Amino acid sequence: MENTYETLNQLLVCLFNDIMTIEEKALMTKEFKDISITDMHIIEAIGMGEGRNMSSVAKSLEITVGTLTIAINNLVKKGYVYRTRSTKDRRVVLISLSETGKKAYKHHARFHKKMIDDIIGLLKKDEIQVFTKCIAGINDYFKKMKDKVSK
Repeated sequence: MENTYETLNQLLVCLFNDIMTIEEKALMTKEFKDISITDMHIIEAIGMGEGRNMSSVAKSLEITVGTLTIAINNLVKKGYVYRTRSTKDRRVVLISLSETGKKAYKHHARFHKKMIDDIIGLLKKDEIQVFTKCIAGINDYFKKMKDKVSK
């Protein structure tokens, strides 16, 4: 059991660190060298739609509106995001992606698609379901842990 604990601990720590490192290096190309991985995740949260209000984006990222405002200010200056007022309620600020922001979004989406395609390519057909079930279980565990530490 001790060996299993050590193996799983090492695998999870390495997996987390490797994913973060690989994602950062893959996403930060010459074209997108002026934004961070955090910026890229904000771009992802904004999405390709017509625009989202600041509160909903902050909630989906689990950050405060104030923290998001600082990041959005930088992304607006760099030309990735537009900030507009809602025509229905002028108090509501909507954020949407510029053409450059949409390119960054698509670049990020391609990275994730390639990562999943490559992982699936390593597995046999019957292993894919088992792998998916295991990852879903791990994901559920971490969601529960996140809820516990948030309280």
